[in-house]
Amino acid sequence: MSDSERADALLAELPRDGRGRLKVFLGAAPGVGKTYAMLQAAHAQLRHGVKVVAAVVETHGRAETEALLGGLPQQPRVRSEYRGVVLEEMDLDGLLKAAPQLVLVDELAHSNAPGSRHAKRWQDVQELLAAGIDVYTTVNVQHLESLNDHVRGITGVQVRETLPDWVLQEAFELVLIDLPPRELLERLREGKVYVPEQARAAIDAFFTQTNLTALRELAMQTAAAQVDADLAHGYRKLGQDAPALRGRLLVGVDGDAQAERLVRHASRVAQRRHLPWSLVHVDNGRLRDETARQRLQAAQRLAERLGGEVVVLRAGEVANALIQHAAERRASLVLVGQSRDRLRRRLFGAGVAARLLREAHGLEVNVLNRDTQPEPVRLPVQGEWVWRHYLLALLATVLASGLAWAVASVLALPNISLVFLAAVLLVAVRSSLGPALACAVLSFLSYDFLFIPPTFSFSIQREEDVLTSLFFLLMAALTGNLAARQRRQLQALRETQEQTNQLLGLSRKLTAATDRQAVFTAAGQYLDSPHDLQVCLLDRDAEGALRVASGGALQFSDNERAAADWAWQHDQAAGLGSDTLPNGRWWWWPLSAEEGPLALLGVRPREGYTLTPQRRRMLKALSQPLAQALARARLADELEAARLHGETEQLRSALLASVSHDLRTPLTAMRGSIDSLLALGEAIPLEDRRELLEGTRDEAERLDRYIQNLLDMTRLGHGGLTLARDWVAPADIVGSALNRLRVVLAPFQLRAEVPPDLPLLYVHAALIEQALINVLENAARFSPPHGRLELCVTVEEKMLCFAVSDQGPGIPPNERERIFDMFYTAARGDRGGQGTGLGLAICQGMIGAHGGHIRVAEGIDGQGTCITLCLPLPAQPELDSDTP
Repeated sequence: MSDSERADALLAELPRDGRGRLKVFLGAAPGVGKTYAMLQAAHAQLRHGVKVVAAVVETHGRAETEALLGGLPQQPRVRSEYRGVVLEEMDLDGLLKAAPQLVLVDELAHSNAPGSRHAKRWQDVQELLAAGIDVYTTVNVQHLESLNDHVRGITGVQVRETLPDWVLQEAFELVLIDLPPRELLERLREGKVYVPEQARAAIDAFFTQTNLTALRELAMQTAAAQVDADLAHGYRKLGQDAPALRGRLLVGVDGDAQAERLVRHASRVAQRRHLPWSLVHVDNGRLRDETARQRLQAAQRLAERLGGEVVVLRAGEVANALIQHAAERRASLVLVGQSRDRLRRRLFGAGVAARLLREAHGLEVNVLNRDTQPEPVRLPVQGEWVWRHYLLALLATVLASGLAWAVASVLALPNISLVFLAAVLLVAVRSSLGPALACAVLSFLSYDFLFIPPTFSFSIQREEDVLTSLFFLLMAALTGNLAARQRRQLQALRETQEQTNQLLGLSRKLTAATDRQAVFTAAGQYLDSPHDLQVCLLDRDAEGALRVASGGALQFSDNERAAADWAWQHDQAAGLGSDTLPNGRWWWWPLSAEEGPLALLGVRPREGYTLTPQRRRMLKALSQPLAQALARARLADELEAARLHGETEQLRSALLASVSHDLRTPLTAMRGSIDSLLALGEAIPLEDRRELLEGTRDEAERLDRYIQNLLDMTRLGHGGLTLARDWVAPADIVGSALNRLRVVLAPFQLRAEVPPDLPLLYVHAALIEQALINVLENAARFSPPHGRLELCVTVEEKMLCFAVSDQGPGIPPNERERIFDMFYTAARGDRGGQGTGLGLAICQGMIGAHGGHIRVAEGIDGQGTCITLCLPLPAQPELDSDTP
C-alpha cells in the first residue's frame, strides 16, 4: 500500500469540524423492527444523559412502538396545506434552534411536502449533521438509488422515493435489522405492521415469500459491503491490505478430461468450508480442439448448476492471472488439477500447479491428482490439413535455403539467418505452432549444414558459430511461437466478431416482429440464408401436434418426428450428432424460456456438407435472442387477451347495469297502451286508438334498435363481428337508413345531398347502414322540434364521408372524445339523457373495423353537432360491358 493511500485513510478518520454522526438502521422491508430498534437505542442514550428529541417517528398504529415513543421528548411537526390536504413535516428550523444532541428521524428516503426547504428528508438530515447534531434514522434497502432497477425487477414495483448510496456510505454506523420472511408475513396477517384493512393488500401486492427473501439478501449484501469497506478502511490506516476473513474458493479449469471432476470436487470443498466459489478459466489464446471446448462448456454449465460463479479471464500466463484474480476477490483457496506429465514441464517446472505453489504467497493451493483411468484415444481431426502444414514447413525451409544460398555471396553469415527466420514466421502465420517449430528445427539444420564452416557438415568448429546456431534456434522458436499465437488470437477474434454480427443481424430482424408468426417469419428468412444448411422452425398447434412454422412444406420420417418430440419434451438437443436418436437427418434444438420450450429449431446439412461443431455453437447462440423474441411475443398475446377479457367483462357488467332501465321504458309504454285498448275498447275514439297503436309501434321499433345495439356491442366485445364485404353504392345505404327512420325523422326538416356519381364502397352494407342510423337517431334525439337536419355525402382524399349535422345544444370540445365511450351521453336540455349511450360506441367499432374513422365538429351555422363517418375508398372494380 502506498503512503498516500494510508494518509488519505487517516485524514478521513479525523472528525470534521462540528459535524454530527449518522447511525442508520437498515431493513429489508417495512415491519422488520427498524423503528422499534431505533427507539430502544434512543432510550439507552437517554439513560446516559444524552438530550434526545424525536423529530419524525412513524408508528403505523403499533402499540409497542407507540409505548416506546411516549417516553421520549418529541418535536412538534410543521403543518402545511397542499391542494386541500394538510401535510405534516419535520420542523427543521425548530430542531436547529433547540440544538439537541441526538435527533430521531424515521424514513430517511421520504419526500417532503411541496414548499419545504428541501425536497427530500435525507437533505434535512444532512443539514442537521452539518450543525453538529447526531441523527438516528431508518431506511429500507429498496430505497437505495443503485438498487432501484433491481428491486423493480424482483418485486415488479417501481420505488419512487430513493436516496443516493453515498448517504449510507457516509454513515458512522450501519445496523442491519433482520427478520425472517415467515415471521414478517405472520406479523402482517396479525395486523402488527399495517392496520388490518391494509395488511391483505400489502401481502398481495408486495409482501410475498419470494420478494421478501430477495430483499433480505439485498439488505445483507448492502450491510456486508459496508462492513467490508470499514474493514478495508481500518487496514488502510495501518498501511496494510485487508485480509480475506471469509475467503473464496477459486477453481481453475481447462478443457481437459478432468474439468467436470474438478468442478464437483470444488463444490464439495466449498460446501464443507462454507465458502463462496468461482470457476475461473484463463483464455491464453491457445488453440483448442472441439473436444476441449465441449468439455470446458460442460464444466461451466455444471458450475452454474452447483451454485458457482463462472469467470473467464484473458491473459497470456495462466498462473499469474489466477493469482491476480485471487487477490482481487480476496480468495483464500485455489484449486487446480494436476498438469499433464509433459517433458518440458518436468524440465522447466512450467505447470500451473507448480507456478502457483512457487509464486502464490499466503494463498492456499490445492492440487487434485489426475484420474488413474486412461484418457480415451483422441482421433486426429483434419489429419490431411495437418500434414499439409508440415509439408508447408518443409517447402518453406527448402525455399529459404535456396534464397540464402543465392545471396550468400553478398550477405554476411549472421544476416543469412534472417532469411530462415522469415520462413519460420511465414509458416507460423499460415499454420500453427507445431509446423512453425518444425520449420525452425529444419532451418537450424539447413543453416548449419549449408553455411556454418565446415560446410556440408553438421559439425561446428568455431565456438562463436555454436552460440550463433543456438541463438538462431532460440529466436526461431520464439518468433514462431509468437506468430502462431497471434494467428490463433486473430482466428478467435474473427469467430467472435462473426458471432456478434450474426446476433446483431438477427436482433435487428426480430425487433420489427410484433407477433409470434412475424418472429417465425423473420427468423426463418435470416437463418435459412446459409447455402450449406436447411433450417426450419417447429411450433405446436392447438391439438399439441408439431407443425412447421417457418421453412416451407417439409416431410419428416417417423424417426425424425420422434427426435423432435423428445427434444421438446425434455428440453434438450436431439437428432443428428446428438446422444438421442442420432441417425436422423435433422438436428433439433429447443428454443426455451423459463416455463419451457417455445419452439423447435431444426437444422439439416445439405448434400455434400456437414454440421460442424462451430456451426452448432453459432446456432445455439442465435437461438437465445430468438427464444426471447418468442417469449416477448407470447407475453404480448397474453396481455392482449387479458385486456380483451377485461373489456368484455366490463362491457357485460355495464350492460347488466343499464339494460334493466333502458329496455323497461319502451316495454312500460307499450304495456300501458295495450292495457288501455283492452280496458276501454270501443269507448276510445278511433283517432285516439290509432295514436295508441302508432305509439306502441314506435316503442317497439325503439326496443328493436336497443336490442340490435346490444347484440352488435356484444359481438364487438367478443370479437365475433365478421365483415361480409361487398360492393355497394352509398346512395343505397343512405336510402335504406332514411326509410328505416322515417317515423323518427318525420318531425324534422331533413336535407340530404347525395351526388349521383359517387364511387362504390367495399363494405359490410348492413353494418354501415346501422352506424348511419345510430348517428341520425342521435341527431334527432338532441335536436329541437321541427329543427333542421342535414346529411351530406362527399369524397375527401380517398375517403368517402357521411356527414350528419343538427341544431342541437352541441358538444363541448373537451367532451368530443368521450362521446364514443360506452354508456356516456352528453345530455343537454329536456331532450337529452335517453338511451343506453351505446350508439356512437357501436359506430366507432363498426367504422373502425372497416379501417375508417369518425370526426366530430360544429353543426349547422355553428350550432349543434356534425358527426362525420369516413370510410376508405379502395380501387374501383372493373364494370362488365358488352362488346359489339
